[in-house]
Amino acid sequence: MNWKKITLAALIFLGLGSFFYFDFNRFSDLNFVKTQLDAIQEFKKENFELTLLLYFCVYCSSVALSIPGAVVLTLLGGAVFGVFFGTLVVSFASSIGATLAFFISRIFLRNWVSERFGKYLVPINKGFEREGLFYLFALRMVPLFPFFAVNLLMGLTTIRASSFYIMSQLGMLLSTVVYVNAGAQLSMINSLSGIVSPPVILSFVILGVSPIVAKYMLNAIKRKKSEEV
Repeated sequence: MNWKKITLAALIFLGLGSFFYFDFNRFSDLNFVKTQLDAIQEFKKENFELTLLLYFCVYCSSVALSIPGAVVLTLLGGAVFGVFFGTLVVSFASSIGATLAFFISRIFLRNWVSERFGKYLVPINKGFEREGLFYLFALRMVPLFPFFAVNLLMGLTTIRASSFYIMSQLGMLLSTVVYVNAGAQLSMINSLSGIVSPPVILSFVILGVSPIVAKYMLNAIKRKKSEEV
């Protein structure tokens, strides 16, 4: 009897049941989040640790189950917890959730993932064979494929789970900070004039240029690697 598979399956069913029973999927809807933000902020003032734990569980479950809405949840993290705590909890929740999705794909969904996302599998395999772990790091910094698809498809490769986790967390850190900061700035808007305030404008500028910066950083790392060789 494979206890690892049984334990993971039990966790998946528990996560699915809890996620949909408590309707946590609402928190990936931008309109719902906007209407409930004040109530969430008030709840956080009295129950900071519980709010942090609930947010972590919702985010982690959403990513693990490949449910869309990570961007909205990341913005919510910035709005509720600020840049420091928001970045901290989002970074770990997204990385752990991605690793759980990786395990689900590797253990239970190999055939389904191959059939459903086969068009992405060939270039990912070639990239991984050519550049190794750096390829995953690059995919996290400049996503060429959907986030959830990378989580699932990497489960079909030979990469170790620990390496997947570390490269994912490092590669997603820049975009995490950018989106959390955007959420923190948006939460401070109380009137139309707040939309054109310098911090909000700056956060949107950073949001826009971050992919360019990430691509520049990757090219610089590649050049350095080629020079060393």
